[in-house]
Amino acid sequence: SQAAKMKLKHNINPVLLQFINFIIWVYSFVTYIPWYIFSGSRQAIAKAKQVKAKPVNNKPGGAYRSVNSLHCLASVLYPGCDTLDKVFKYAKTKFKDKKLLGTREILKEEDEIQPSGKVFKKVILGKYTWLSYEDVYIKAVNFGNGLAVLGQQPKTNIAIFCETRAEWMIAAQACFMCNYQLVTLYATLGGPAIVHGLNETEVTTIITSKELMQTKLKEIVSQVPLLRHIITVDGKPTTWSEFPKGVIVHTMASVQAMGAKADIGSKQQARPVPSDIAVIMYTSGSTGVPKGVMISHSNIIAGITGMAERIPNLGEKDIYIGYLPLAHVLELSAELVCLSHGCRIGYSSPQTLADQSSKIKKGSKGDVTTLKPTLMAAVPEIMDRIYKNVMNKVNEMTSFQRNLFILAYNYKMEQISKGYTTPLCDSLIFRKVRMLLGGKIRILLCGGAPLSAATQRFMNICFCCPVGQGYGLTESAGAGTITEVWDYTTGRVGAPLVCCEIKLMNWEEGGYYNTDKPYPRGEILIGGQNVTVGYYKNEVRTKKDFTVDENGQRWLHTGDIGEFHQDGCLKIIDRKKDLVKLQAGEYVSLGKVEAALKNLPLVDNICAYASSFHSYVIGFVVPNQKELAELARKKGFKGTWEEICNSPEMEKEVLKVLAEAAMAANLEKFEIPVKIRLSPEPWTPETGLVTDAFKLKRKELTAYYQMDIDRMYGKNVK
Repeated sequence: SQAAKMKLKHNINPVLLQFINFIIWVYSFVTYIPWYIFSGSRQAIAKAKQVKAKPVNNKPGGAYRSVNSLHCLASVLYPGCDTLDKVFKYAKTKFKDKKLLGTREILKEEDEIQPSGKVFKKVILGKYTWLSYEDVYIKAVNFGNGLAVLGQQPKTNIAIFCETRAEWMIAAQACFMCNYQLVTLYATLGGPAIVHGLNETEVTTIITSKELMQTKLKEIVSQVPLLRHIITVDGKPTTWSEFPKGVIVHTMASVQAMGAKADIGSKQQARPVPSDIAVIMYTSGSTGVPKGVMISHSNIIAGITGMAERIPNLGEKDIYIGYLPLAHVLELSAELVCLSHGCRIGYSSPQTLADQSSKIKKGSKGDVTTLKPTLMAAVPEIMDRIYKNVMNKVNEMTSFQRNLFILAYNYKMEQISKGYTTPLCDSLIFRKVRMLLGGKIRILLCGGAPLSAATQRFMNICFCCPVGQGYGLTESAGAGTITEVWDYTTGRVGAPLVCCEIKLMNWEEGGYYNTDKPYPRGEILIGGQNVTVGYYKNEVRTKKDFTVDENGQRWLHTGDIGEFHQDGCLKIIDRKKDLVKLQAGEYVSLGKVEAALKNLPLVDNICAYASSFHSYVIGFVVPNQKELAELARKKGFKGTWEEICNSPEMEKEVLKVLAEAAMAANLEKFEIPVKIRLSPEPWTPETGLVTDAFKLKRKELTAYYQMDIDRMYGKNVK
């Protein structure tokens, strides 16, 4: 079974193991009856077995809908709240004095010199200080009015280029209220991409931070001729005299002060209608120039309505930690779900998230330890990192500790696959691991890219909570599917949300048909109110990716390939763009190859590559420094990190490990990489080789490694 494959290996004496298994059996037998009577898990097991979505008709390729919205798709969160300003006003009235947005105060900043001579900035942070719903509402109203004083007109574009923080959300709410179209750009986008987004949307005002203004905007501001106002959210920068004539720098506080004094008598007409554009979200995209996705008020509201329905008991007791880019649809949607349900949002960053994070001074507390969130969103890259770190720590334990951990891990995996809980293991063995994320997480939401079964199971076991794996695109306002909390199966993304329906369209080239048995397969099409308006100033691409059916329903052609299981849950099995036909005619799914090899301890990241002019697959690998150094030591290879990575001898050794794993994962012989390039540098969004959600940018990676590709394909492989 899949659970058996994911079990950890121990080295316990067989006789002792028999005795331990007998003790576990006795414990399970004695505790089963009280657990059965008092636990709510019986209902959860029953729910997990239920059908979650059904096709609306019996025709092949018929749309699947959630059983909770078979007759009518949901599109509004609260009656009458059909635009985002109304949703916030409703929440403000209902949760008035409750805490909403929290930020940690910086007590001290220090420079820490590393042995290599590099200087790392370290911070000591204090408690979270909170703004209530009422505070945020007033700040947003004043900011919106202040922007009007600066000449911002309804239905015109305004850009935000800023890290995830409370001011980002305040600025967004101000724009939603005043019907300004918010153009969002990732803080990690490269200069040319930022220039493209700002010029395409013709913005005259940009909201940013002091740091981004100094590091990114200063270099490119002369290439944005229409820019007139720069608003910094965190006070005035020290040097801003170099800016071109005609560009004025304001602070957010000064714009809010202008707005507080302004006459707002004529303000009422500016209110948005549901079809108005709320956000133009630039996707960093895994291909080419970033595209601006136009998302209307009704798109976002439908999307968050669908998402909220999958999170049971969502409400005022919940605390969400916000650290992913708010310019990403996953984070923006998650925070709007929380804001509309009375939850608190505490802000963080990947550099200050945990006690071990890069900016946190040793001995002081990271954000999760201070905030103790109950809800958290993560991209698979972050979960994979946690998984590898914990497993490395387990390998460093004493033999007794390691075997105890492995026994508990394997026991809990078995119990989870049956739908049972393990309170004793949770409190005795996994408590310490759980504390890495604050100890209170009740649901982990995962999206942005596929999550491996091993990592998902690990998070379930060690963090003692369900992992809600979701599937959605910027073009569907982030909504598509999310697994239900009691569904502990792995490798699937759940049933369609109540706001949308999903159908599978035949893809002949890939050999996927919606008449396939046992499961219908095909390209995933998402339909519903959450499907966005299209791409900004890109009619050709909009017509290619979006269609409208005879009933007026908009459909998004995702380019992803899926299959529907009997219970109505979707599994992503391939991607159109990832399919390459080899010289001999075999089709290779690059994503499938990467998924099989990505979780090896030796591999931090991998990109498979294939060409139709050649008969074999090659790959670029970012190796794990500790694991590769250990492998080099075992093989007697001495040298610097660069020398190890550039060594043909070490490439061969790593290839052996990859080939073993590929065969264990049942890859076909032609799918296994034959040559690789080891990369000494990691791939980060800053390098431009991966997106903000850490998805591979194949085009950029291909260009970056072109010389290596030529080398690897230069000689015939015997």
